[in-house]
Amino acid sequence: MQLIKIPNYSARAMRCACSALALALLGACASQQSGYGIGPQAERQAMLQRTNRDPAPDTPGMYLGLIDRMQSQGLYFASLAHIDAFEKQYGVTPDSILLRADALRMTDQPEASAGAYGQLLQTPLAARGHRGLGLIAGGQGDFGRAASELQQAAQLAPTDATVLSDLGYARLRAGDVAGARVPLMKAAELDSTNPKVVSNIALFLLANGQAASAQALMNQQKLGLDVRAAIRSDAAKVAAASRDGAHAGAAVTGMAVASSARNAPAGTVASTQNTMEPAPRLLQRFAQ
Repeated sequence: MQLIKIPNYSARAMRCACSALALALLGACASQQSGYGIGPQAERQAMLQRTNRDPAPDTPGMYLGLIDRMQSQGLYFASLAHIDAFEKQYGVTPDSILLRADALRMTDQPEASAGAYGQLLQTPLAARGHRGLGLIAGGQGDFGRAASELQQAAQLAPTDATVLSDLGYARLRAGDVAGARVPLMKAAELDSTNPKVVSNIALFLLANGQAASAQALMNQQKLGLDVRAAIRSDAAKVAAASRDGAHAGAAVTGMAVASSARNAPAGTVASTQNTMEPAPRLLQRFAQ
């Protein structure tokens, strides 16, 4: 058999081809590392870019929803930055004003927050504006003004259990225990599973002298020790506010009673019947 000699140029070509193949394989590896298998440094860089990249949702509603979710996670400062971006892109809306007002309140900027809530009073979100102003007043210890704002909010949103519960709490802290009963009962029947509503009902029961019923409710709802301690602390503050209110009105009441007695028709007496509903019925309302 005759052997075929491979020319030298073919051997050189083979070596070049092998070198080219090796370079191609290296290039493929590099390409793969920058895609599916990116290195640690590139991965960190990509993550940083994703973090800093604007979400740019497709619609204003989607963007507002994103901001709302951020606030639900406690990212109020970040939400303020995104509210600025939203209003720059889409303009100011009542919804963006409300989100801004809530974020300002939660980042301890009460004056700016009150200004934003005030802008809502002539919009369809007026109830939320009054509620926000009430919460700011309550945070500053002015529970009389808080109750007034929350009463206006409740008139505009009569089935909002959160507003009703806030109104009941403000009235309790202002020393008006009797005035807190109706809004709290409404809130309890509208949203019987809301922990804040249940806590305010327990506070009302303590303030109304129904300690056993309050204890039974807290046990029934399995309230934590910290929540129970806060409720008892607030009950002491309610009692102090009630005493202060009673002392402030004692002189005026005495003069009014004397005048009424002189002008009252014969046989007229003041009703002393307790109109408070029995405790077991109260407890049944949030046991379900």
